[in-house]
Amino acid sequence: MRILIIEDDTTIAANLYDFLQNLGHVVDAAADGHSGLHLALNETFDAIVLDLGLPGMSGLTLMQKLRQESYIETPILILSARDTLEDKLEGFNHGADDYLVKPYSLKEVAARLIALHKRSTGRITNRTLQVGTLSLDPKTKAVYYVGELVRLPPKCLGILELLMREPGQVVSRADIEHAVWGEAQETSDTLRSHLHMLRRTLTAMGGQDPIETLPGIGYRLLAHAP
Repeated sequence: MRILIIEDDTTIAANLYDFLQNLGHVVDAAADGHSGLHLALNETFDAIVLDLGLPGMSGLTLMQKLRQESYIETPILILSARDTLEDKLEGFNHGADDYLVKPYSLKEVAARLIALHKRSTGRITNRTLQVGTLSLDPKTKAVYYVGELVRLPPKCLGILELLMREPGQVVSRADIEHAVWGEAQETSDTLRSHLHMLRRTLTAMGGQDPIETLPGIGYRLLAHAP
């Protein structure tokens, strides 16, 4: 997993960082609310470990900005010394997925993160995909962009759904072709023409083009599409 630790206590952060990294996870860290929010918005993580008493911006405000303003659904585990029922309920009401009171076992932290990740990936096929003002319901295939219903051909819909499942991550031409067509295409023109159609349809709704081309590498959906 790729895990973000947002904790201002350097000793606690270092212990978490080393323990999770030794388990094979890719770990990043921030020591204040503003830096943590920036990383959470601009990078893709499988889980976030969050302290509530952060300098610059509280953990509660950070969660509110992630959930209500940016529609980021990354699982969040709160680690806090605040141990009352009211504290825990406030954390959950602001978007936390789990809550552990300090002091805690590092093994339990790791176990809870794995459980959160499994629950998140297990429900991915059922929940609406949301990236900024762009949303896609995997069940009904209904797409909305900047509040407008978008009608897309099946192949364009398949490309968009693939990119929306990994916002901010680069998806290669080969991966897109195998996922959408079932095999590699003879030329790049097929994928290019469908991407052109997809982009043109989305921008016709009044929004900006949310898809970035990385020449020779692949494509990605901007992690916080307009």
